[in-house]
Amino acid sequence: MTREQAKEKLTQLVERYREHKDEYHSVDYNEQKTRQDFINPLLECLGWDIDNKKEASEAYREVIYEDKVSVGGKAKAPDYGFRLAGSTTKRLFYVEAKKPSVALKVNKEAAYQLRRYGSSAQALVSILTNFEDFIVYDCSKVPKLNDSATVARLKHIHFEDYPKEFDFIYDTFSHEAVTKGRFDKFVQSAASKKGTDTLDKRFVQSLDEWRKYLAVNIALNNKKINDEELNYAVQLTLDRLIFLRFCEDRSVEPYGQLQKAASKGDAYKNLLDLFRQADDKYNSGLFDFEKDTITPGLKFNSGLIKDVIDELYYPICNYEFSVMPVEILGNAYEQFLGKVIRITPSRQVKIEEKPEVRKAGGVYYTPQYIVDYIVKNTVGKRIDGKAPKDIEKIKIVDPACGSGSFLLGAFEYLLNYHIEWYHNKGYATKKGKDNPFTPLGTLTTHEKKRILLNNIFGVDLDANAVEVSKLSLLLKCMEGETEASIKQQVSMFHERVLPDLDNNVKCGNSLIDTDIYDSEIDFGEEKKIKPFNWKKQFPQVFKQAGFDAVIGNPPYVRQELLDITQKEYFSQKYKVHHGAADLYTYFFEKGIGLLNEKGIFGIIVASKWMKASYGEPLRKWVKNQNIYEIIDFGGLPVFQGVTTYPCIFISGNNKIEKTIHVTNVKTLHFDSLEKYIVQNKIKLSQQSLDDIGWNLASDKEQKLLTKIKSSGVPLKLFVKGKIYRGILTGLNEAFVIDAEVKRALIKEDKGSAELIKPFLVGKDIKRYMPPQSDKFVIFTKRGTNINNYPAIKRHLFQFKKQLSPKPKDFKGQKWEGRKPGNYTWFEIQDTIDYYKEFEKPKILWPGISSAVTSFTIDYNKYYGNDNNQLIISDDKYLLGILNSSLSKFQLLNICDKVQGGFYRLKIVYIEKLVIKVMFTKSEFKIRDEIIKNVESLLRLNSELMEAKLQTIRSQIKQQIEYIEEKIDQLIYELYQLSPEEIKIVEGGESE
Repeated sequence: MTREQAKEKLTQLVERYREHKDEYHSVDYNEQKTRQDFINPLLECLGWDIDNKKEASEAYREVIYEDKVSVGGKAKAPDYGFRLAGSTTKRLFYVEAKKPSVALKVNKEAAYQLRRYGSSAQALVSILTNFEDFIVYDCSKVPKLNDSATVARLKHIHFEDYPKEFDFIYDTFSHEAVTKGRFDKFVQSAASKKGTDTLDKRFVQSLDEWRKYLAVNIALNNKKINDEELNYAVQLTLDRLIFLRFCEDRSVEPYGQLQKAASKGDAYKNLLDLFRQADDKYNSGLFDFEKDTITPGLKFNSGLIKDVIDELYYPICNYEFSVMPVEILGNAYEQFLGKVIRITPSRQVKIEEKPEVRKAGGVYYTPQYIVDYIVKNTVGKRIDGKAPKDIEKIKIVDPACGSGSFLLGAFEYLLNYHIEWYHNKGYATKKGKDNPFTPLGTLTTHEKKRILLNNIFGVDLDANAVEVSKLSLLLKCMEGETEASIKQQVSMFHERVLPDLDNNVKCGNSLIDTDIYDSEIDFGEEKKIKPFNWKKQFPQVFKQAGFDAVIGNPPYVRQELLDITQKEYFSQKYKVHHGAADLYTYFFEKGIGLLNEKGIFGIIVASKWMKASYGEPLRKWVKNQNIYEIIDFGGLPVFQGVTTYPCIFISGNNKIEKTIHVTNVKTLHFDSLEKYIVQNKIKLSQQSLDDIGWNLASDKEQKLLTKIKSSGVPLKLFVKGKIYRGILTGLNEAFVIDAEVKRALIKEDKGSAELIKPFLVGKDIKRYMPPQSDKFVIFTKRGTNINNYPAIKRHLFQFKKQLSPKPKDFKGQKWEGRKPGNYTWFEIQDTIDYYKEFEKPKILWPGISSAVTSFTIDYNKYYGNDNNQLIISDDKYLLGILNSSLSKFQLLNICDKVQGGFYRLKIVYIEKLVIKVMFTKSEFKIRDEIIKNVESLLRLNSELMEAKLQTIRSQIKQQIEYIEEKIDQLIYELYQLSPEEIKIVEGGESE
């Protein structure tokens, strides 16, 4: 049916409905008739094969009619679930049908029902219709039972307006719109308006609440339990409850059995009976009471257990576990695992962030599109073209698996690959054991078990994370199953439903082998370190010489949190060692070392290692490996809520090309990361990477940077090392004051003026503008006797609780907000003998800036904060070079980018800028011209600050722009750049 034919048919449906509208509102005209007469034809107009007239196998059926869901103990279903062929679990959107007599515009129950389906399944938009009304809802927010029908409503179309709104309906929800990406664009647009109450965030909140209920209950009723045992018991109990609730909602277990068990008698004893039955049925390790000797002996308050379980059920529970993707559980648990339970001496329960999470600024949950890309380009490359029997030998590991997002991604990829392979080979029509498909088109649990046990492996230091990984993988195994399909497979294969993953996913320290026992290590440290011998733990893998794919998102942990034993171990055992490096750097060497001769290594890590000084040993080591691909996300916020900026790194032992594929990602607003990379990647020679810091520019840019480098000397040599950063006071609240406080201090004690200096912060520094500030700093150099300045002493003593070290006049421990040191309490941290340099003329720039080249000169003796950097010089030629487009081009290829388009202009980067030294008369003449124009810019920018009239300001800005362009041209001439090279500098394409 063409688009024009579809519009014509829809118009005819509208006319027919209008003509008999009163009849359709009668009691006898039910939902089934509405679907048959109007809604099915409407969806057919949109190109969907509602009745499977193409006779596609279940795995390739695109419309799931009466998609199965259990709500409130009754088998219910969204009337239609829409998916792409071959995607057995992911639903694009749902359509929920009602009869015309239901007033959808105000019916909050129907809206809640649809939004609950969509929210739980991550179908971010879905449709509610009785043909008379066509209502699109934003399902990204978790619904509340009492929400009105207007909450989260994106669009409401009355049937009379269908012809007028046909373009919207067709271009958003038709089969063509889905396959051509228009539906995704609409979803992204709708999602951009959504609030913060998304499914994964809401589920984390629920997990936190359930954890607290269970922890308090256990701690109160089991006086001898310790912290470690409490964390274990709470995690395992919660995992068991969630697993069985998933099974209930997916009709694998009788709905409500947990509620029934908790409703009378000893609730926990009844639950233990259910758990033992589950062990007999599933053999998953989750209910193994030979391994678990803690939870069977626990005592619980039955009322509290009942409360927790009630919150897992409709209507209190907002979640529909039958359609909730397992990945959402993993996302939520990733955040959940960032906290730990602690029992206080008074038996109170405290739940707090782990130290390493607090230091790292949060939990780094990996977005699904990153997982998918890494899996496809590691696992995908190792299994491409292989038959299932050959794939049995492929071994995949995440050495820091956390809640299992990468293991789930790899398992999902393998499942989809097998479905397509079997489908193409005609297995869907086979009978008996030879058919790997269930009636719903998913792989049988027998087949999924085989794949899981053969292919998927993981390790994590956190025992609770290991259990969550196993839970996620087991639930993925259960997707698409029903009680009938389980019974059929049990009778056919004579085995319990799920695999025991204890030999696949293990707890241990991926980075530290058992040879650490050669060090002096006590039992307490050993328990914390958890040494792990890879070859003994996975003997079946190393019979094949190692893993085929190593994937993941290793932890970002500073080494300062480690004990001396671990630090010494890393320094002795790892070639990439650097004392200031984050722990993730060691995962490069360990991960690549775990590969077999054809293995591929793919991880997402912080990109700082490519430029930071601590990354130099890693850069040198990695440069000698086979690098396939680097994808740098710059300062884009890939990880929500944290300020770490990552890159994807893919390497391996089977080098195909001599070049590296590099993509510098400029935006996260893409339909597909893979498509974006194909369109934007460049090739680099691996040997072009500089050990001092990696620049991922194109070969043309690299060539130009090399030419610039040979044109002069580094800034550090040019200024003879006179580059400093500003003052780190350690407590700005005490030492940084405003004009009013300054006046009061001087009024009380005139001598205070000696210690009060004008003070700048980074935002006060602007390109070519004289800096101005209304702030001051109390500056005390070494040897200052604070008793000689009573007003300042009184002022600082107000902050005695925060100062560190404490004044000798006061008792107490050191405040953790400042580093310990030999300085006395009243000295500004890091103040050294160069303090007099602040009062000399100097070139300043902010430590973080979006403008990149924001240099100016200060003649007013300003001191600066630690976001100020300075060169003790008023060389206007140097200032012109620093503010030039040529310097900006260099810095863009040197500096770290941070969120919001800002760059870190650290001294270590700035001092690398190449400054041309004059030798010839023509060069000196150009230098003099640059100085003359810089003086004009300093004057004009000063005038601009004073100008009030917009016309005057516009004229000055125009003149400034002209002179800046003139300086750029002089500098291009000085550095002897060609027109093609100038185009590269200015961001254009060279010919």
